[in-house]
Amino acid sequence: MFNKNLKIILAVLLVGVAVWQFTETNIGNGIMLILLALMFVFLYFKNEIILLAFLRLRKQDFPGAKKWLDKIKNPEGSLVKKQQGYYNYLNGLMVSQTNMNEAEKYFKKAVSLGLSMDTDMAMAKLNLAGIAMTKNRKREAEILLSEAGKLDKHNMLNDQIKAMKQNMKRAGQPKQQYGGGRSGRAMKGGRR
Repeated sequence: MFNKNLKIILAVLLVGVAVWQFTETNIGNGIMLILLALMFVFLYFKNEIILLAFLRLRKQDFPGAKKWLDKIKNPEGSLVKKQQGYYNYLNGLMVSQTNMNEAEKYFKKAVSLGLSMDTDMAMAKLNLAGIAMTKNRKREAEILLSEAGKLDKHNMLNDQIKAMKQNMKRAGQPKQQYGGGRSGRAMKGGRR
């Protein structure tokens, strides 16, 4: 993994060499160097390690994704702000099955740093709502669910949001007491 500043330096150097190649009438070399410089600019904004971790997650390979993310030793120093958000988002997804407190910490940090896609932000808030619901923080869960619904413009998470709202309604209803014995029969129709 290259440092983010090194990627920009390499891109600038490659553009300089490409311009020199154009002046030497080596058009093919110049075009190739420009494309290579564009790749470094792309990797400045989209970290290669995070992309590889996303590919592992798509294949449901959580240990493989964790292995890739563990290669990032200093996320604050080597990643731009949005990449730090995705780093925390991916870590939150991976630990959400085992450690709710740690997952909540990762998701909150991802939301505060920001994610570039609204669907990813909606997913992070949906996970936070689920964690808040399990910790009996109903008001916080409702707020996070409504925010997730607003961010989910393509209705990709619509079913999950509806299911969570129904679970919240069921959890909020008082448990009904069913009468048994004499008092139950008396309520149904009197004495025998």
